[in-house]
Amino acid sequence: MVRLDEESGRREGGGGMEGCEPKQGCGPGGGGSSLGGSDPKTKASNIAQKAAQEAKAANDAQMAAAEAAASQVKIQLAEKALQSARAAEAALAGKQQIMEQLDGEHREAEAVVQDVSNSLQNTQANAVAANDAANEAKTQLGKLKQLVQASISNLANIENVSNGAQQELAEKTQLLEAAKNRVESLARQLALAKQDFEKTKKAAYKAACSAVEAKQKAQRSRRRTGGPAQGSL
Repeated sequence: MVRLDEESGRREGGGGMEGCEPKQGCGPGGGGSSLGGSDPKTKASNIAQKAAQEAKAANDAQMAAAEAAASQVKIQLAEKALQSARAAEAALAGKQQIMEQLDGEHREAEAVVQDVSNSLQNTQANAVAANDAANEAKTQLGKLKQLVQASISNLANIENVSNGAQQELAEKTQLLEAAKNRVESLARQLALAKQDFEKTKKAAYKAACSAVEAKQKAQRSRRRTGGPAQGSL
């Protein structure tokens, strides 16, 4: 916005303000609107328009009085123009505040619409999934009914097979007991054989060690007596 105090000083020293644009309707007879009405937007617009008209009228009057009036009249006219401009700025600030408020409400409404749209999409997806699950459950129920009917039809055969299996189980149990006894007997025999093998292995190792020791003693004895070395045993 224009700094009005600085503009006022320029007007007092320079002898007049820059004229408003003709399309704004400034001037003594220029299209003043009624301030009535309950709409705050219309009221603010009317205030701004009238303030602009008053500022233009004051400026025109100041320019007309510059040649004939005293400096005090010029100052009064400049102050009136400044007050009108300030009123216009206040009206503009009010309209800007209304615009910002409406913009915020518009953004909030858009966010609500987006949330509702997303929720609707999720609900539709859940409904489709629930319908698919219901169809799958119906299919599985039909398959289970078929299995139940087949099981009832085969129950007699299953009982016969069960009786035969029990008889076979008894026979195999007897065979298993006999096999276990055989395994235990073989395990005992194997343990005895391992013990005998270890004893024989130790005896053979001792015999080999004794033979090596005897050979080494014989070789040392020959070296001391100076005799020729004999071949290996």
